[in-house]
Amino acid sequence: MPGNAELYCRTYEAQNSVVLACCDAEILGKRLVEGNYDVTIEETFYRGEPTGLDALAELLETANNINLFGEKSVGVALQKGFLSEREVITIKGVKHAIIFKV
Repeated sequence: MPGNAELYCRTYEAQNSVVLACCDAEILGKRLVEGNYDVTIEETFYRGEPTGLDALAELLETANNINLFGEKSVGVALQKGFLSEREVITIKGVKHAIIFKV
């Protein structure tokens, strides 16, 4: 992975909004099954550009709909004030958050 890339982030344009999908590099492609949750962190959705933590902070500013998986990616959103701990869920030990800006 080039440089300080710890994450994969991909943006999509959809109905006058920007959708950001981002996950920690080490969990890309993993399936998480716990309770009512059965989620695969799909490469087709999340594998975009290898991204560092600082670059994610910039992407969070521009996106309207944000989908995050992993300690690092959720951590950046928490640190930058885009969400609070009570808005984060954990599936099989992996943090997950969805942010909708209105």
